[in-house]
Amino acid sequence: MNKRPDDVARMFDDVARHYDRTNSVLSGGNAILWRAAMVRAVAPMPAERILDVAAGTGTSSAALQRNGARVVALDFSAGMVAEGRRKHPKIEFIEGDAEKLPFGDNEFDAVTISFGLRNVNEPKVALSEMYRVLKPGGRLVVCEFSKPPVAIFRAGYWAYLQYVMPTIVDRVSSNPDAYGYLAESIKAWPDQGELSQWIRGAGFTRVAYRNLTGGIVALHRGSKPVDASVLASVAKRKSNATRPITLPGAAAQNSKP
Repeated sequence: MNKRPDDVARMFDDVARHYDRTNSVLSGGNAILWRAAMVRAVAPMPAERILDVAAGTGTSSAALQRNGARVVALDFSAGMVAEGRRKHPKIEFIEGDAEKLPFGDNEFDAVTISFGLRNVNEPKVALSEMYRVLKPGGRLVVCEFSKPPVAIFRAGYWAYLQYVMPTIVDRVSSNPDAYGYLAESIKAWPDQGELSQWIRGAGFTRVAYRNLTGGIVALHRGSKPVDASVLASVAKRKSNATRPITLPGAAAQNSKP
């Protein structure tokens, strides 16, 4: 599906004020369980520096910071950042783009993104950026909606998205159209196996996932390699992938006066 960044950002600006309440209702209370699973997977330690991408109003960031980690919350919605700063004044919030993270290389001990990778225009680019800002040995955790592997459960879930969720949204959300986008983006999102391939393609090792709530959500994990030769190999592969392709005869053609 087409995800125009400015349109998506404005949509989240509109729902920022009641975003957490609406999510709690739509998830049937499971949002808190998914958040707890994400925190356990990140395993934040005191004094670690952790980047929470697509942090929204900072609910996940606050959960990560309780163990003494230093959390930076980044979101591309100005409305979400403003609401996050209001709710969590002790957390550092930054308005920024997941595809162009405003940080240097090897800065963070862990990077996480919860229910935000779907909203990025180029998610593979965002994963590469997360890899770049992680320290060698750093941890990546992606918590995202996915596809239930059991057919009958999957059919029930699609029915919920199509028929039940719109009715709930009309009652609890200030912008029902935004949650129509939510349903469309979930259905268009790749399954657990394909997302795992994207994470490996970004350079991460020890990639694995586990399903939550029957696969409605999947928790993906990966690590940035520590070995210098592996890091160099990943860097070379990425460099080759972005190098312009020269067609046969092009060099000779370009050398003509």
